[in-house]
Amino acid sequence: MQSPTEGGCAVMSGLDRLAAGEGPRLTGASVALLCHAASVSRTLEHVISIVQEKAGARLSALLGPEHGIDAIAQDMEPVADGAPGIACHSLYGDDFASLTPTAAMFGGAEWLICDLQDVGSRYYTYVWTMVLATEAALAAGMKVLILDRPNPLGGLDAWVEGGGVAAGEESFVGLHDVAVRHGMTCGELVTMALAERGAQGRGRVEVLECAGWRRSMLFPETDLPWVLPSPNMPLFTTACVYPGMCLVEGTNLSEGRGLTRPFEIFGAPFIRGEALAAAIPAVALGGVRLRPLAFKPCFHKFAGARCGGVQIHVEAPRAIRPLTLGWALLAACWRQSEGAMRWRTERYEFVDDRPAIDLLAGGAWLRAAIEGGASVEEIAGSQEAGRGRFLARRRGFLRYAE
Repeated sequence: MQSPTEGGCAVMSGLDRLAAGEGPRLTGASVALLCHAASVSRTLEHVISIVQEKAGARLSALLGPEHGIDAIAQDMEPVADGAPGIACHSLYGDDFASLTPTAAMFGGAEWLICDLQDVGSRYYTYVWTMVLATEAALAAGMKVLILDRPNPLGGLDAWVEGGGVAAGEESFVGLHDVAVRHGMTCGELVTMALAERGAQGRGRVEVLECAGWRRSMLFPETDLPWVLPSPNMPLFTTACVYPGMCLVEGTNLSEGRGLTRPFEIFGAPFIRGEALAAAIPAVALGGVRLRPLAFKPCFHKFAGARCGGVQIHVEAPRAIRPLTLGWALLAACWRQSEGAMRWRTERYEFVDDRPAIDLLAGGAWLRAAIEGGASVEEIAGSQEAGRGRFLARRRGFLRYAE
């Protein structure tokens, strides 16, 4: 379990604790580092500096996830290798094989250190990059250190939403069977996935836990700085709605890319915002208010076109049920669009033989439910059994108290 906080900071990330001299001794050790732009301490010092200057390790290689080490690439944009001064390898290229590092990419390192900021949703790919990189490092005989970070959306059982991933439906937006809003930290989720996937050498994985974080905390309560972990995750409120609104990627609706508030704004030229807002039942509106609006994306879907839709105003983050909201909004759009709304059939996260919505939902069930006219209550109810199984499975991997 977590170490007590020292020095007065409310919450310390694993990186903060490493900077303070805690964790395994790394002086003189060769290290491969999986990181990105949000891999910073509470004083905004980047993990690269801390690993070298404070932990005294030798950096053998840098590994970058989707969006790149600098977090500047857009969604599903291949990222090239290379950075000045040190071997730098992308773990997001042109095909699924590019997601797993080769042994050579580690540059002969003794340790793999992982420090990525997740946003608490199964679709967000960083946790799966950590799983694949850790499995590769263990296979190469290395030790692994995961610098844990708070889940921005908290971790209480009551906040977990959604069922799991059906067998055979695994993908890079659901590499393992977990709930959509999973309520776990990266350290918890990676060790759970490693155990359930049967990874060899798991005893060589160490998690440097957060200090002072509790499962009942949302990100603003940690007093840690919010740094964009990806180009379209600008704010904590973006993360609040993401577990539901990322589902829009599986449709021809705009999820608000090309705007300054992606995922909080969505719609299409054929959507009437007033009618959409009026159609959402109260069960889906906890903690939010919907405001009809018009918008014009600067890029991505419907670039330069006038769209109707809604903006989701997060008013009470602890009350929001983002997945329920996302289900309700998609179902309402399907009913009102008179056939104009369609499921995405183009290649999505390296898969082109199934609609993207099935990958996001963990199976074809959501598409069938919406097409069949199911209510949001019926949709949510269909996922309760899977949610319960996930809550039971995750219990043995939780590291932090409520």
